[in-house]
Parts: sequence; structure tokens; C-alpha cells
Amino acid sequence: MLNIKWIRSNHDDFKKAMIKRGLADLSEAANKEILSKKPETERTGTHAIKALLENYDKAVINKIMPLEELDESRRALISETEALQAERNAINKEIGRKKAAKEPCDDLFEGMKEMGAKVKAMEQSLNEIDEKLNGVLLTIPNAPHESVPVGADEKDNTEKLRWGKAKDFSFEPKDHVDLGTSLGILDMERAAKIAGARFSVLYGDGARLERAIITFMLDTHTQKHGYKEVLPPVMVNADALKGTGQLPKFEEDLFKLANAPYYMIPTAEVPVTNLHSSEILKEADLPLKYVSYTPCFRSEAGSYGKDTRGLIRQHQFNKVELVKFAHPDNSYEELESLTDNAAEILRQLELPFRIVTLSTGDMGFSSAKTYDIEVWLPSQKTFREISSCSNFEDFQARRAAIRYKDDNPKSKTSLVHTLNGSGLAVGRTWVAILENYQDENGRIYIPKVLQPYMGGQTHIEKQ
Repeated sequence: MLNIKWIRSNHDDFKKAMIKRGLADLSEAANKEILSKKPETERTGTHAIKALLENYDKAVINKIMPLEELDESRRALISETEALQAERNAINKEIGRKKAAKEPCDDLFEGMKEMGAKVKAMEQSLNEIDEKLNGVLLTIPNAPHESVPVGADEKDNTEKLRWGKAKDFSFEPKDHVDLGTSLGILDMERAAKIAGARFSVLYGDGARLERAIITFMLDTHTQKHGYKEVLPPVMVNADALKGTGQLPKFEEDLFKLANAPYYMIPTAEVPVTNLHSSEILKEADLPLKYVSYTPCFRSEAGSYGKDTRGLIRQHQFNKVELVKFAHPDNSYEELESLTDNAAEILRQLELPFRIVTLSTGDMGFSSAKTYDIEVWLPSQKTFREISSCSNFEDFQARRAAIRYKDDNPKSKTSLVHTLNGSGLAVGRTWVAILENYQDENGRIYIPKVLQPYMGGQTHIEKQ
């Protein structure tokens, strides 16, 4: 959540940030007038965003108007309440003086009663405004870091680096569904029978490979990268989801229990980040680094028709998550190292990948900057996301009340910066291994680093 004081003091920067996020309502007359001066081909997407940025002082963003009105009302009411309280305190002193002098003060007592009722009513109004203001703030996205490319969607993402070379197959490579089905290690039909669409069943070496990938990732991140392993609950309450930004905006993408006040986690980011909610961390302990394996659950609302075949987009999937709590002064250095830690998994698996910087229009709601790691899938002849690594700055920490301070008792507390990234999505790693390591007979070579986790086995063959 953004700081209302920062918004008030940096109104121009805030407005520009929201335009970059694509929140300017292009149906507004003022925005239409700005865009009408541009060629028709430049009135949508990134062109429109840049045009509005050039005229940000005239651009209209309906979403932030109620925020400004509520903030002004709140500040005015606070001033009135403080003035009334000061007047009440003065009368109270006068009552004390008159009592000491044995002078009558019944009229002052009556005035105090009326004033007390007014103060109470004002405080009630202030609580109501605070609740409304907080509700609006919870729906406003994070401001993007200055290094994030301005854009409308994924087409405006920029490539940061590329690693490895896609294998040149002497045959037409199959996709993971055909490979897994023919090998007898993947069953989508029985999964649909017992659960529904977007579920899967793994058998034998398929299940063993999934388990090997998880253990390999956890071992690498704990033993090589210095993360502390944590196994959290996979059900959380609403406060935890508000703390990381999933609620209230993305409730439709969550699975909520009908008979209890819990949600199934969409990612381990939620429980692990909230381990330190409402806590004050020691500055000397930063950065704190956690790695967590959990199953994850997403309704995939709005994704119907996308990636319906196979394991790319499932309602239930396994993921290894990296979470950091960092000092604000070096959180972007920590983002670079976290991203490299996730990418190291693909380097060890010898899978071709690239890293892209997401544009302002493609970033997640809570993020200030995000790198996507994308692995090469031969069947699709393209790179697909396997990890998103983000710095949220103090956006989540303010919502979850996560602070730090040094050992000096007179020092003030400050908000930490939180970061996370998949290290990696296990199912998509499974997919990438099958597709990149297949041979013309449909056998799968097991990457060297995974062979010890598979009992020395070198190939997956038909079962």
C-alpha cells in the first residue's frame, strides 16, 4: 500500500506513476482531447500512455479522485476535532480554576457535555473516513521504479539477458502431454475424472521426477544460496492475503473455504511474507532469506481458453518460492541476486532461458519492479515464464506492518522492503525437462544434476 503522506507530498510523481500503470480513463473528455492531437495510430497502448505522461497535469485518473477528496475531508475533520479538543481542554482548566475559587461553574459543565458529544461524533466520522480512505488505498497499485520500461502490456517488456542455446532437433519435438502420456507418467483424463479440468496425475518416474526437482531446488537454495527453509500452512486468513496484496483486488482468483475463514494459498509468498507481519526486525539481521516448497492453488479466473492443454496453467501446482526481507538501501541489489539464484536452477539443469524486465503495463499489482525468467519450450518454439522475481519496496510491508530498527533504543522504526520470486515453478520445470531432453524414440534424458535424486537413473522410458 502506498503512503498517503507520500501521495500528498509527491502528487505529480504519483499521478505519473498511475498513468504508467495504465489507470488513466481514456473515456474522459480531457484525456480524449490530449489524444486527439496525436495520429490515430498513436491513441492506444504505449503511445497513449506516453501522450498522457507528457500532459499529466491535464490527464484525468478517476481512480485517484475519491482518494484526494477523502484525504482532504480527513485532514479538515482532524483540524476541526483538534480545535474542539483544545477548546474543551481550556474549559476544563477554567472549571478547575472556578472550583478552586469556589465559584459557580454549572454553565461550563453543560457546555462540556455538548462539546463532548460533538467530539465523539467527529471521531466517529473520522473513523468512517479512515475506513473509506484505507479501502481506496488497498485498490491502488504500487508505483513503478524509475528503471521499469513504460509500456501497455507484455509486448513492451525488454530482454535483459539470454542463456543457452535451443537444441536443434532432427525430428519434430513432441509436447509434454504427448510425451508424458506415451511414457505412462502423466494422466490428464483420470485427473479430470476425480477433480476436473486443469488438474493432473503423475505416475512412477513422473512423480519421482517432480519430487527430485523439488528436493534439488531446496538443496541448491539452502546449501548454495544461503536461504532458510520453511514449511508454512497452505491455508491462510484474509489478513495475510491483504498483507501481500492479493486481497481485496484479486479475490476471484483465490479458492476460499466455504465452512471456515480460510483461503488456499496462491503462492508461498503469502504465508512466508506474513511470518513477520506486525513485527519489528533487527536491522543487523537483514536481509532475511527464506525458501519454501508448497502446493499452490489458483482459480485462473480470466484465463479460460488459455493454456488449457497440459501443465502450464493448473488449478493446483507445486512451486519453490524465494522470499527476502531487505534494507531499503540495497533492496535492488537483493533483487538482482534473488533473480540470479532462481536462474541458477536453469543453468544447472542446462535449460535455455532468458530474463525480461516487465513493462509498467505487465507488472503485478504490488510490484515496483519485476524480472520474468522464461524457459525455452521446443513444442511451442517460444520462451514461457517459469519465475517472476519482484521487489515490492515497502508496499507489502506497510500493509502487513513489517518494520526494522537498529539496537539504539532511541532509533525510530522503518518499513523493510520485501522481495520474492519462484525458484522455480516445479510443474513448468518438469515440462521443460521433458520437452528439451526428449529423443526421437520418446525417451527422456534426466539432467545430470537430477540423476542422484533419481537413484542414478539416466533416462525415463515407457512404463
